[in-house]
Amino acid sequence: MTGFAVTLRDLERRFGDFVAVNRISLDVARGEIFGFLGPNGAGKSTTIRMLCGLLEPSGGTGTVAGFDILTQREEIKRSIGYMSQKFSLYDDLTVEENLDFYSGIYGIPRAMKAERKAWVLEMAELQEHRRSMTGMLPGGWKQRLSLGCALLHEPQVLFLDEPTSGVDPLSRRTFWDLIYQLASRGVTVFVTTHYMEEAEYCDRLGLIYRGELAALGTPTEMKGRLMADQILSVSCDRAHEALGVASRVEGVRDAALFGRDIHLMAEDAQALAPHLRRVLEKAGFLVGTVERITPSLEDVFVSLIEARDRSDGAQQEFEA
Repeated sequence: MTGFAVTLRDLERRFGDFVAVNRISLDVARGEIFGFLGPNGAGKSTTIRMLCGLLEPSGGTGTVAGFDILTQREEIKRSIGYMSQKFSLYDDLTVEENLDFYSGIYGIPRAMKAERKAWVLEMAELQEHRRSMTGMLPGGWKQRLSLGCALLHEPQVLFLDEPTSGVDPLSRRTFWDLIYQLASRGVTVFVTTHYMEEAEYCDRLGLIYRGELAALGTPTEMKGRLMADQILSVSCDRAHEALGVASRVEGVRDAALFGRDIHLMAEDAQALAPHLRRVLEKAGFLVGTVERITPSLEDVFVSLIEARDRSDGAQQEFEA
């Protein structure tokens, strides 16, 4: 048996002339927590729908839980769990009734239903709320129940589509503790998220942009790609206007807005900092701190995306 829970080779999906997923290749190991990141419209959901057997690929090959994504889509559906970013259970049923309903949907044998339901209630810490109406549960509890329903049939691969969207930080941390427990038992977790701190929790990450896999690696490896450069964080007024000025200063490789601050990549941040302050102040900006910081995953992703945009723009100019 292969050591990979997911394998993709040149996976592609077209809608007419539009290429939503463009020749993606990757492997996800069994028991791995794999983070799939990208802006809205990048192709994340389309890729996951193909992996879940819900959408037929336009090209390429792949397997999920050992089953072919082209010819064994029904087998894939029976072997995976899926949790969407929108709460998909029934508010007008109790916790226990939702579990009973999904036990039937997944075809869990009668002899195993009680055992699996008890396991979910314990895993989600909902034993004392089994008769509570689902609609009355706090958001974090609902997410744990939704996760439990996706795990009732003991899937080999679990797909989570922004599972902690809209829940508080404590509930998010609890949810990720559950994900770690599942991975330690051999369940492969394929998760999309837009929270950068959650991306740090993953074993490996894939960044998809404009339908292409722009980067692949561990969080440490990805941040290491920026270590050759140094990051300056600049706090000043009218940051959006200051960005244009700062990006043209000699020695600045790249610049982007991060909230109210500007992050700049430079070969020598220490030498650049005082010069950059003088340039901005001369241009009429009120400058606060200018300091070197450790690259974050957000720095990595912004850098990769902007580099891809520049490359595409240069290619279009060349073709014109």
